[in-house]
Amino acid sequence: MATRNASSSSTVLLVLILIVTFPLWLALGGVLFGLVIGLLGAIVGIVAGLLGAIVGLIAFPFKLIFGWGDWGWHGFHHFHFFHFNGFLMVAIIIVAVLIVQGRKKV
Repeated sequence: MATRNASSSSTVLLVLILIVTFPLWLALGGVLFGLVIGLLGAIVGIVAGLLGAIVGLIAFPFKLIFGWGDWGWHGFHHFHFFHFNGFLMVAIIIVAVLIVQGRKKV
């Protein structure tokens, strides 16, 4: 009859604990993986949004002045509030500002 020493019984206990808690470790690994991938996706989305906003700010004056940027794709809705050239829109804005400033002086 073979005798067991403390080392072999602790190894068996450790293996049993690992087998019983394996689903927990697997779930924690999945949660951490999902968290890391989600944060990376959020970072990519923020960077892409900022880049789009910067490009939009750069292109906005050219759209106002020259009417560029209307290539026929309007998404799901077709809302156009201004169907005229950018020069006319800038002139209307200037006239509106002058009217508001003129009323403040009175």
